[in-house]
Amino acid sequence: MPPAQDLLCEACGQLASLVHIASRLRRLEWTTRYRPVHIQALLLSSIAPTVDNDFLYAPEGQFQGEAGALLDALEISREGKSADTVLTEFQKRGLLFIHVLGCPLEPSQKHSSQQLLERQIPATLARIRRSLKPKRVLLFASELAAFQGRFTESELGVPVFSNHGHLFQFPLSGPHRDEFLRVLSYPVSP
Repeated sequence: MPPAQDLLCEACGQLASLVHIASRLRRLEWTTRYRPVHIQALLLSSIAPTVDNDFLYAPEGQFQGEAGALLDALEISREGKSADTVLTEFQKRGLLFIHVLGCPLEPSQKHSSQQLLERQIPATLARIRRSLKPKRVLLFASELAAFQGRFTESELGVPVFSNHGHLFQFPLSGPHRDEFLRVLSYPVSP
């Protein structure tokens, strides 16, 4: 029997082992569990974190890294609450947090993150338009800065917000947090 071949991962465009695919499916399952029926705001970042504790929807509920920074900016308290309670509160606000590259970068791919992002953007745009259908999109992470012009209202059919022309960055504090909260509450047509 021939050895198993690596496949191209549909979520990130990297060559993927069976372990990579299994990890992707696990993260997709975690995210789908807390996907709002009607997405008020899609929070779009660049690359899924390497460590599950930094991944917002991880069931262990450690909420470290970008996950913790996002919850802090939204003032969603984690103290004394289960991960399910915290994520349900996030979901009830109509928020969904995803990444253009739905998988962490493999060590051999760290140098090609911009090429992987560029290749994955068309699929992400299509997913936003056809499946997610949010009322607004907020852009995060400096890695997407080179591609910011591709995420437009005319391309997605919904308003796309940034931080006064720049992408939002974690941690969100001071005027950056204020702008983040302002655009989250900005009225958009149904």
